[in-house]
Amino acid sequence: MISVTVMVALCALAVATQVGVFVFERKYPLTGELVDVTGGRLHVVQIGRRDASGPPIVLIHGATSSMETMRLPLGNMLAEKHRVILIDRPGFGWSLRDDLSNSSPAMQARMIDEALEKLGVDQAIVVVHSLAGALGALMALDYPQRVAGLVMLAGVTHPWPGGVGIYNEVVTTPVIGKLLAYTITLPLGYFLTDMGGRAVFAPQPMPEGYIAQTATQLVLRPRNFLANAWDLVTLKSAVVAQASRYADIKAPTVVIAGSTDTIVSPEIHSRHFAKTVPGAKLIVLPNVGHMVQNAAPDLIMREIEGMISAADTKPKAALR
Repeated sequence: MISVTVMVALCALAVATQVGVFVFERKYPLTGELVDVTGGRLHVVQIGRRDASGPPIVLIHGATSSMETMRLPLGNMLAEKHRVILIDRPGFGWSLRDDLSNSSPAMQARMIDEALEKLGVDQAIVVVHSLAGALGALMALDYPQRVAGLVMLAGVTHPWPGGVGIYNEVVTTPVIGKLLAYTITLPLGYFLTDMGGRAVFAPQPMPEGYIAQTATQLVLRPRNFLANAWDLVTLKSAVVAQASRYADIKAPTVVIAGSTDTIVSPEIHSRHFAKTVPGAKLIVLPNVGHMVQNAAPDLIMREIEGMISAADTKPKAALR
């Protein structure tokens, strides 16, 4: 009797999950173009002035989110004067990656670089948040010709004590992981998303309507959730392997973090990274948490403007 009850419950949850996927995908439809790359397909949205002087600005989001977290308000503000390219990381939003378990920052950096090549972007100011800090650093190392400037927003760069949550570990285990992802994750996550969002913003309040405006619920879809879990559980080993290379970054670099960030420690990551990268500028915002792009978009925009101005003068100086 117990086993029958469990099976019925799982079937009901599986149906609820598929209904949720159907509803979320219609609530947050595809808004840009799909670019085929080796290992998957990336969803790209271009906004702003295509004829703007200087390199375009590429915005790359962190974990448990999509490109929309970089559009509001920062992307829209930058688009008033510049060409802005928003990218759903592989496996997130409307982007796909063929192998969910192949989640290394190196793989994601390669896919994004390939997409930018196909879009005709020779150089760009690359702006990355949170988990994307790891792949942003690798883009500057492995594809230096593409990165005219690097802006790290509360970026993950170094190993940290502890893990990334037991649930993520369980979801990446064979059989039971997929079972959870295709049954309980979406119904449970639906009720926890708002609480999680508030925790990420603390001590700042989460903006009203933020979850809906940023299509956050798309991450609850099974494949999306599995991709997110794999990204998180493999992240520490990835940054251990790449941290020794940061001194070789040549791109102009600005590192911005919140002093009270409890998600990505500014001491372990931002301060350490800024000390290692030659000429990097570090800005620590007092009493600001993890969502620095929401807390200080004007400051971030000024730093990006400064990079673009500097990049615009270099070719002229080189011709003298």
